[in-house]
Amino acid sequence: MSSTPSRRRFMQSVPVLGALFGLGAVQAAEPVKPAAAPAKKERFPGDPPEHHVVYQINHAEWEYLEHILNSISAMLTKYEDNVAIAVVVFGPGIHLLAKQPKRDIPELLRQRVKAQATDYGVKYIACGNTMKTIGWEKKDMLDFAQIEEVGAAAIMELQEKGYAYLAW
Repeated sequence: MSSTPSRRRFMQSVPVLGALFGLGAVQAAEPVKPAAAPAKKERFPGDPPEHHVVYQINHAEWEYLEHILNSISAMLTKYEDNVAIAVVVFGPGIHLLAKQPKRDIPELLRQRVKAQATDYGVKYIACGNTMKTIGWEKKDMLDFAQIEEVGAAAIMELQEKGYAYLAW
C-alpha cells in the first residue's frame, strides 16, 4: 500500500501539532497520576472532633443491628478520633443495651457495642420512656449506657448541637 501525498503530509505534521499543544511523545506515554490526597489536619489528644453523628436504633433484628454497627465501625475507621458518635436506642432496640435482654440479641453484637463504647467513646443512650414501659431501671442496663428521659428528644437536642442524624 502506497502513501498518498495527503497522508504523508498529515503524518509529518503530527509532531508539529504535538509540539504546538505541548504534547511530547514522552508526556503522552506517561500514565495519569491520581491527585494526592489532601494532608490530614494535625490533631492532638483532647482536640474536639470536627464531625458529629447520631444514629437511631429502634429495632432488634440482627441484620438491622449489624448494618448500623458496621456503619459505626466504618465511621471510626475513616475519621478515627475526629468524629463524635452517639447512638440513641429506643423501642425494641433497647434490648441491645440491657444486661438481660428479653429479646434474642447475639452476644457478638453485644460485644461490639461494648467495645465501641469503652474503646472508642461511642455514646450509647437508652430511652427512659422505653425502659419505663418495660419496667427496667438503670441497674438493668449495661454500665456504659447513658439514659435520657425521652430518646427522640435526645436525637433532636444532638441535632441542634450539630450532629448529623442517621437512621435506617
